Amino acid sequence: MSYLAEYDPEVYEIIEKERLRQVNGLELIASENVVSKGVLEAVGSILTNKYAEGYPGKRYYGGCEFHDMVENLARDRLCQLFGAEHANVQAVSGSQANQAVYFAFMQHNDKMMSQDLSQGGHLSHGSPVNITGKWYSVSHYGVDKETETLDYAQIADQARKEKPKMIVCGASAYPRTIDFKAFKEIAEEVGAYCTADIAHIAGLIAGGQHPTSVGVVDFTTTTTHKTLRGPRGGAIMCGEEFAKDIDRSVFPGMQGGPLMHVIAGKAVCFKEALQPSFKDYAKQIVKNSQAMAKVLMEEGLDLVSGGTDNHLILLDLTNLSQNGGEHLTGLDAENVLGEAGITVNKNTIPREKLSPFVTSGLRIGTPAVTSRGMKEEEMKQIGYWIARVLKDVCKNKNSKEVISEVKQEVTEFAGKFPLHPEEA
Repeated sequence: MSYLAEYDPEVYEIIEKERLRQVNGLELIASENVVSKGVLEAVGSILTNKYAEGYPGKRYYGGCEFHDMVENLARDRLCQLFGAEHANVQAVSGSQANQAVYFAFMQHNDKMMSQDLSQGGHLSHGSPVNITGKWYSVSHYGVDKETETLDYAQIADQARKEKPKMIVCGASAYPRTIDFKAFKEIAEEVGAYCTADIAHIAGLIAGGQHPTSVGVVDFTTTTTHKTLRGPRGGAIMCGEEFAKDIDRSVFPGMQGGPLMHVIAGKAVCFKEALQPSFKDYAKQIVKNSQAMAKVLMEEGLDLVSGGTDNHLILLDLTNLSQNGGEHLTGLDAENVLGEAGITVNKNTIPREKLSPFVTSGLRIGTPAVTSRGMKEEEMKQIGYWIARVLKDVCKNKNSKEVISEVKQEVTEFAGKFPLHPEEA
């Protein structure tokens, strides 16, 4: 029996229930993944005991010599992984990383231009309900109404009109390749800084499956979880000319003592991503996403932009009506699939008419199931299950028969793929 099980069985039991949920189900949330045992060990280490405000070689507390070592290791590995000149690994989240960049180079009410939340953007890109939307003057660009992809000529026209101080690119629900070079050229034309938020696709970039933003735009922010398969946290990369301003913005500008145990986990994650096998992993993520997308379309489901180039699929549910009435909502779809052991999340889609708490779309991602060793054939099966459940709930809204059948099949299926395949 573990110490926690004996000392605090309530917490232990909750953790165990979550472990079983992950083991017995299919995690298809595009922003989630399964970390390695090495990352888990580092994040749960004794490094959590220490305050280490400041940076390596310039701390505000004594006893930080080993914390300097691990932070330097994380920074060096991240720079090596992406070819960056400078890296800050202290940001506690992707949102904090974004805010630190804005705080370093923008003033209150300065103009920002970014992708609209309902069309694939992120809260921290200037959403009106986020501090970034309240603090800065934000104009949003969207996707083309017909292709549901970014129209760079249209974005350039908007930038010439708005003349923003900062242009933000990168998304949380955009299934296509992003042209960072095009964004940088637009920013240069109007005299703006350019920030790329690669939180979702960082692992794909590291694995050679998406063009990089590092060395192309001024600032690159990321999370270290999602496709990068590390602990929950953030990071910033930039050129040396911006290094001091970025570091000052993170600390003391945005936050206090860094989470050194998480930084250690980041260092482990970056080492894993530097291995040749990670390129195979990143390639498999995309193969899996495209294999599942193909099945979903064959089953008559609509995909935003008609497919995917990356790790995520965005379903448009507006053609799935319930007994000839209102269409199936993202909230309902999320709930019924959850009952079947398939975890996804509701998501807004272009031309969204419902609230963000309900939505007309569903976001599906393949990073976590790929980490468990699943490949194209498994994705096809999962795609069939998703289509089966969604179409059945439209015909038989109150029936639980199909959901129960799929739940049993999913549990048996998931049992063949441990969370850490290396231990199988």
